[in-house]
Amino acid sequence: MSYQTLKRAVSARLHIKKSDFIAYAYPVTTREQAMFHVEQLREQYPDARHWCWAYIIGDPDNTTSAGFDDDGEPSGTAGRPILNVLQHKSIGNVIIIVVRYFGGIKLGAGGLTRAYAGSAQAAVDEMVLLPYVPLTQVQILATFATEAQCRYVIEDLNGQIDDVTYSKQVTLTVTLAEADIETLKARLVMDGRVLDE
Repeated sequence: MSYQTLKRAVSARLHIKKSDFIAYAYPVTTREQAMFHVEQLREQYPDARHWCWAYIIGDPDNTTSAGFDDDGEPSGTAGRPILNVLQHKSIGNVIIIVVRYFGGIKLGAGGLTRAYAGSAQAAVDEMVLLPYVPLTQVQILATFATEAQCRYVIEDLNGQIDDVTYSKQVTLTVTLAEADIETLKARLVMDGRVLDE
């Protein structure tokens, strides 16, 4: 899985024939997170005419979860063009929501498609993209004497310590890149520690 994902939320605004199109992009990892952002924008812009969106969870070239909504615009003129921009740019774990204020001039199906695709592209142009790195969580059992060395190895591999419990041994719950698991095992086994996945 090699694709780009959004570092942080961004927004962009287009003004087309008196209509305002305000595009927001958010990093998400679940459909629930994506829908939360849609509801937030409905509350933030209660007087807007449409809140059209598209999201991709996972790899945009082989997605297991994608969705879009035209929110009352003619079928295929809003959500699908936004989704197409995300797929074309190979961006995953993202939602783009375009809030539209109608200005009184009808754009027609072609004009709407271009407006929503252009709004999505404007948001993409603002994005800072990073390569997606699959993460996994593991538990490390260590003695009190080796805890500091475990922490050093985890930090050296850019891992994050989520939880530490102390009993007869120290249990560190850690999140790190899947690709680094074998390296972690090798470095900890060398020092006599145990790794439980």
